[in-house]
Amino acid sequence: MKKVLFAVLLSGFGSLSDAQVSKKKLPCYDLKQIMKVEVTPLYKPHLDAARSFGVKLLEDASMVQKYIANGKLKKIKKTGKGYRIQKLDYSRPYMVSKAKSMLEKMGARFSKETGGHTFTVSSLTRTLEDQCRLRRVNANAAIGISSHNYGNSFDISYIRFNDVLKYNPKMEIALEKVLQYYLKKGMILYIKEKQQSCYHITIRNY
Repeated sequence: MKKVLFAVLLSGFGSLSDAQVSKKKLPCYDLKQIMKVEVTPLYKPHLDAARSFGVKLLEDASMVQKYIANGKLKKIKKTGKGYRIQKLDYSRPYMVSKAKSMLEKMGARFSKETGGHTFTVSSLTRTLEDQCRLRRVNANAAIGISSHNYGNSFDISYIRFNDVLKYNPKMEIALEKVLQYYLKKGMILYIKEKQQSCYHITIRNY
């Protein structure tokens, strides 16, 4: 009788353990619901551009690793001429080659225009899982699909220059001048996001 009871209890614990493991493996997002979120006319061109580089929707870290392994996503250095990458808690320092190159061009141009000053990149590539974590601390984070989910968008803060968090209208004007230069050339799209105090930039597949 004791053996039977022990076997039943052991079986119960095993089932509980399996349920816990299964629960952990479940994604923190509902892809069907995310895909139903309506895209605004202002944001649609960003998604269209982001999807044109052959990178599928990045759902989790394993997909990012896959594109790193096949050379599609390139590592972004923490510092470069004219730019700095701030500590990334909810995004990853990888982008497609053309986005990496554009960031470097923007940094170099900004440095030249300002006599050696730097701007700060506040966000790069995000997976859907990263967005889940971000929404827990920032209710304004995207609920639907973001162009960040394709490794082709990044955000530049307009209140942090030279690693100093402080409103600097002179530097902001210089930064927007650089963005306008590449926008007019048809190489980028950008939106000024006032809630996040940043410019959201997406590279076009020119």
